[in-house]
Amino acid sequence: MRAAVFSTFGGPIEITDLPDPAPSRSGVVIEVEATGLCRSDWHGWMGHDPDIRLPHVPGHELAGKIVEIGTDVKRWSRGARVTLPFVCGCGTCPECAAGQQQVCRNQFQPGFTAWGSFAEYVAIEYADANLVLVPDTMSATTAASLGCRFATAFRALVDQGRLSAGEWVAVHGCGGVGLSAVMIAAAVGARIVAIDIKADALKRARELGAEVTIDAASAGDLGNAVREATGGGADLSIDALGHPTTCMNSILSLKRRGRHVQVGLLLGAQSRPPLPMDRVVAWELEILGSHGIQAHRYPELLGMVESGALDPKKLVGRMVALADAPAELTRMDRFENDGITVIDRLG
Repeated sequence: MRAAVFSTFGGPIEITDLPDPAPSRSGVVIEVEATGLCRSDWHGWMGHDPDIRLPHVPGHELAGKIVEIGTDVKRWSRGARVTLPFVCGCGTCPECAAGQQQVCRNQFQPGFTAWGSFAEYVAIEYADANLVLVPDTMSATTAASLGCRFATAFRALVDQGRLSAGEWVAVHGCGGVGLSAVMIAAAVGARIVAIDIKADALKRARELGAEVTIDAASAGDLGNAVREATGGGADLSIDALGHPTTCMNSILSLKRRGRHVQVGLLLGAQSRPPLPMDRVVAWELEILGSHGIQAHRYPELLGMVESGALDPKKLVGRMVALADAPAELTRMDRFENDGITVIDRLG
């Protein structure tokens, strides 16, 4: 198969021929039809994820067709069009038994714990517990765009953040996760403040339903700016970027007894940022993490897409070929692209 592979962290990414994968007893092999490029892949390439072993094929936002099946797989057959969460639960640990597969202690993550989807084929473990059927009416590009950023934003807002209609939500960072969050929050009926340093990103946020946009580069005291815009502070605020500054600003944007959800990754030297714990204690703020989504939560998300309440296609900014993946991935830390970039030509 053709695949993008790197052999040193931060080193060259090459498109080359690699052996086709085979399924494990509980797994399948998927012929990849589309796969997203995500900043998490950049973190992996940089060596920020301890689970990655070299050489490595990145990629974790995917949709495609099952072509091989392990002997123990019961629920799936060849030819089924599927997608999956980027965290696949083992199905047997206490967390999985409680329905919290996104924090499974034995989790499988394509593109991190094993080779991923920047390839023509990818092997997936724990298929029965984690694969999600793609509706016939949904394109592979749309399904792949749900796989990390959109589904992650859904869980961060709806499940972790407990966002309700009429509440104010502040979205810090309007890249793929942030714009997904804006669209989802609008569908829920929330009032949205979108924050970024790029005019184009703020323009897209307004188009997707943001009531207020704030240019973080010129706002001065950003927490105060959000509190003024919302009449006292956001009920919910999320750091959709993953940076010590946006994390701090998100917490300082909250009203008393507000909720902060950290969804953007803070890895490497940024993994333990300073936090305003004086404010957290005095105002009884909640600080929550959010890590992916469970397969059993996809039906609600897919239902909102099929009903037209959500339109992930609006967030796909660019579609590229596998040959473009090395250049696209290595510059993801520059935040040059708004929305989601998807590889849809794998050969």
